[in-house]
Amino acid sequence: MLRLLLTLTAVLLSLPVLAGDADIAALFARVDRDGTLVLSSLRTGETFIHHDARAQRRVSPASTFKIFNTLIALEAKAIGGADDRLAWDGQRHAFPDWNRDQTLASAFRVSCVWCYQTLARRVGATTYREAIRQAGYGALSEPFALTEFWLDGSLRISAIEQVAFMKQVVRRTLPFGPQAYDTLRDIMVVEQTPAWTLRAKTGWSTRSTPSLGWYVGYIETHDDTWVFAMHLDLRDEADLPLRAALTRAALQVKGLIE
Repeated sequence: MLRLLLTLTAVLLSLPVLAGDADIAALFARVDRDGTLVLSSLRTGETFIHHDARAQRRVSPASTFKIFNTLIALEAKAIGGADDRLAWDGQRHAFPDWNRDQTLASAFRVSCVWCYQTLARRVGATTYREAIRQAGYGALSEPFALTEFWLDGSLRISAIEQVAFMKQVVRRTLPFGPQAYDTLRDIMVVEQTPAWTLRAKTGWSTRSTPSLGWYVGYIETHDDTWVFAMHLDLRDEADLPLRAALTRAALQVKGLIE
């Protein structure tokens, strides 16, 4: 079984794979957190992995599923585009940014759960089931709750599989139209400089103990695109900035950004 998993890892990421990366391990050790990070070149397949065993373990994607969910919702015409509005019903939520009308772009940015639950009701279970199967996006348990499956553990995916999925997104090999891909590409932008563009999505799985923080996306440089997926154990809400900070530090130690 272990041999099969290792073979699958190599196929998904395209060799060469450099597991147990010391530079990235030092970053996690510096903040004393257990986690994993997978960083892979779209052009050459060169891949760095911190904590290989954890990188292969499936966990809830939490809000990183909004990357895939956005493509699915746009293709299903559950929403028209980045500026289309989702009306707030007045119900108060713990996060103040959710307590107002949203656009698709703002819902993605503030990780608005109720917004994507609204879209899920419009999309329907059959469409999700087929899209997840076609993309090889982890594993979906049956039966599942339509508005909770990416949050409650019914859908589970590994960091290795997240990277394989993101490579399909960047290459546009999944069955979605140009408008869906273009819209997602626009709303995923986190930071742009003359040398690179970072696109990513955070996730926070609070239904596990300890809670789990995700950061998934890719960085485009002048000569390559590097896809990444990381998650780590969080002690409390104060740890949330570590998701992006550790990923950014890994991109720096690998010479992709300054």
